[in-house]
Amino acid sequence: MKLSSYLSEKVIIPNIKGNNINELIENLLDQLVENNKSLKTEKAIMKKAVLKREEEASTYLGHGVAIPHARLEYYDDILVAIGFPEKPVIIKTLDNKEEELKIVILVIADVLKGKKILKIMSGISKLAMKNKVILDRIIEEKNPVETIKILEAANIEVDHNITAEDLMTNMPKPVKETNTLEDIAKIIIMEKVSGIPVVDKNSNFLGEITERELIAFGMPKYTTILNDLNFMTVGEPFENYLINEKTTTIEELYRKEGVVTVDREASLMEVSYLFMNRGVTRIYVVESGKYLGIILRSDIIRKILHI
Repeated sequence: MKLSSYLSEKVIIPNIKGNNINELIENLLDQLVENNKSLKTEKAIMKKAVLKREEEASTYLGHGVAIPHARLEYYDDILVAIGFPEKPVIIKTLDNKEEELKIVILVIADVLKGKKILKIMSGISKLAMKNKVILDRIIEEKNPVETIKILEAANIEVDHNITAEDLMTNMPKPVKETNTLEDIAKIIIMEKVSGIPVVDKNSNFLGEITERELIAFGMPKYTTILNDLNFMTVGEPFENYLINEKTTTIEELYRKEGVVTVDREASLMEVSYLFMNRGVTRIYVVESGKYLGIILRSDIIRKILHI
């Protein structure tokens, strides 16, 4: 089924008023009800659910696109609507940068259709990240008829099977072997992650560098063979780390063994199985040796169990 098949001219609204994402969502829903009287009885429930989800975590995707969404009990339908802000609205990204929000794509479905929401959102994500020329045309036109024509021509399919590509993200960005310990520590702190993919200059996946390797570098080497350090009364760890953090690269430190990878077509079942049985919190998506993205164990909660 095509992404465009979920749309009609009545659910594509130019010039939505609002100074922030919440006001845009509220006014988009108001306009949708004006155009579709059948939504009137659901309006308050929809608004509450979507704003609650937005409060829990921003649905700003990047590239000027936000995908506010919610699942409602007993809502036997799937609503996909598009709104274009009347004036520039600034929104913060996950890494705390400011960008202009240019298009709001609202998705609402029944609680039992969470997978369908995810596939629709995945189709929108692909549009934003891989078809930016098409997205820019839609934003430039701000026209219901043209938006549908452009999306029909783009032929973006929305199927039922969830794969690793739907689950993965591209944050944190991969690092190189030439990055220093200080570089890695900053990324871990600023982006609130525990592990980072390592690639070469051609984006070939090499392994991962984690908090564990940084801590291990700072500990005296002999401590790795001891079972109990209670008897030690002198000496402080991390002196070596603090002296060398600016100059030591991760080339000899990053982890190559025990790193779990899948290809982009790996199923949700396969990914979940690996998380449960391999004891990892990160799975890397790799195709023909090239790094594509990362799936965190928490992504299963965020994108499947609590979408």
